[in-house]
Amino acid sequence: MSYFNIRVYGLLLNEHNEVLLSDEFEVGRHFTKFPGGGLELGEGLIEALKREFIEECQTEIEVISHFYTTDFYEKSSFNDSQVISIYYLVKAVSTLNFVPKEKAFDFEAGLFQSFRWRSISSLQVEDVTFKTDKVVVGLLKQKF
Repeated sequence: MSYFNIRVYGLLLNEHNEVLLSDEFEVGRHFTKFPGGGLELGEGLIEALKREFIEECQTEIEVISHFYTTDFYEKSSFNDSQVISIYYLVKAVSTLNFVPKEKAFDFEAGLFQSFRWRSISSLQVEDVTFKTDKVVVGLLKQKF
């Protein structure tokens, strides 16, 4: 392990008690996670999360509250780093500028990311790829 990889994610819920999932294809593999990504040098957590939502969803968000921070060891699936993930409950403050999909990995031509809503009541740990996201699924189900 050569360095820490700080990640920040937003849990965006809608009026139907559904959470937004991001389906992606990168580095030769498909994965599902919550919207968000890596901290850039010189960025704060909230600033990074807002940037990620604009980049990924073309949507401005407001952070409501902290939800969870990784409290166990997790090696990155993509490199030789230790991942530390921070999750926030967020709300959209601008129009959602993407068309949510009904099924996973339903990418538009030339794109390798799509979004879909998933009911928290039917959300399962198998619906997400990474270990920390699986923990967050369990916590979401407990809270909502």
